[in-house]
Amino acid sequence: MYVLKHGIKRNPEKRWALPDRIFFGHGACAILAGTFLKHPPLGGFYAERIIPGEGFSGNHIYVTNGIVAFDYHGYSSRERLLVHHSKGWASHSAGWHCTIEKVDFDLLDTAELNRRKILGPDQYLHDPIPRAYRFLQRRDHAEAAARALRIATG
Repeated sequence: MYVLKHGIKRNPEKRWALPDRIFFGHGACAILAGTFLKHPPLGGFYAERIIPGEGFSGNHIYVTNGIVAFDYHGYSSRERLLVHHSKGWASHSAGWHCTIEKVDFDLLDTAELNRRKILGPDQYLHDPIPRAYRFLQRRDHAEAAARALRIATG
């Protein structure tokens, strides 16, 4: 699990300068998931949110069809994503636990995101939606999702 240096998330220039995977993995995951759903490269996906227990960090939003998931890592089985995320946070915080919730709000709406203590698209140094769209366009979604499905069901 990649850990950001202290202060980067609070510095708009340094945050924006992060490589895409780190940018979307550390705070802008909702923007990536929202952009995926707005311009779906594959059908049947919806967003889920990992909500850490009281007093813990580790919020994350990804898209899934229930078996395969997509986030800043790319495609994997949903189960593998959840295990990876949980193991990473539990290794930093004893007792870490979470709940998983289906997202029922607009992931590109700042007010909706702010209600959940997540930055909206207009709260970054530049507009992150085109950046998320470019990130998505660099993938062969059908092939990557099919590979993840084979691994998940193999």
